[in-house]
Amino acid sequence: MKNGDENIIIVKKINKHGGHHGGAWKVAYADFVTAMMALFIVLWILGQNEEVIKNVAGYFKDPVGFSEKVKAISVIGAGVSLPSDSANSVIEKINQRKLEMERLNAMKDSIVSSLSNNQEFSNLLDQIKMEIVDEGLRIEMVESNDDVFFEIGTAELRPEAKKLLAIIEKNLVDIPNKIIIEGHTDARPYSNNGGGYSNFELSVDRANAARRALVEDGLSTGRIDEVRGYADTRLLDKNDPFNLVNRRVSIIIKFATEAPK
Repeated sequence: MKNGDENIIIVKKINKHGGHHGGAWKVAYADFVTAMMALFIVLWILGQNEEVIKNVAGYFKDPVGFSEKVKAISVIGAGVSLPSDSANSVIEKINQRKLEMERLNAMKDSIVSSLSNNQEFSNLLDQIKMEIVDEGLRIEMVESNDDVFFEIGTAELRPEAKKLLAIIEKNLVDIPNKIIIEGHTDARPYSNNGGGYSNFELSVDRANAARRALVEDGLSTGRIDEVRGYADTRLLDKNDPFNLVNRRVSIIIKFATEAPK
């Protein structure tokens, strides 16, 4: 200080931030996530069947050769199943099944068109049920209060039923698929307490009557794969076992190719 004056001292503070922390924590986090994923994979594998475990092991042994099979992996419920066939084989089966479904749907449309264009069958359109099921295309001739296809209690086809089967047969000749014919009845029992002729015999006899009619119209007997009689064990109307809709004949055009697995 000079002459009693105070010197003013100015102190400048410089804030210095710490150095960059670097990416070490990111590497550690990535390692942790990888370890957790590996743990989950191990726990998942422990819960799978032997076939899945072998396929997973096959991937790690030969990931390049196994990559094509990944295309055909199918998820079923909470598990994953790997096909035993090659991916190309599975894809080919899928494509063949699609073509078959298109062909069977085209047949269904053709039958509907044939019946619609024939005035004689205009009142029967509601009694012809067609749908794609696991086995193939199912065509059902369902009886009603207004129209029945068999004489009551017998396997004798009525004239309109024979004409209807002839139209169906004309469409069957266009494809080589095997045929299944099923007979169904309602729950009205015979009076013999099951000791004699029953609905089982009647359902089989009606299925065979439809088979004979198709063969007479030109269907090759070699096309018939099965004839089944279910009696009243496959009711359409489960709430009313005596309903006439339970009386029917089903014709199933089977898929020619095996379903892809």
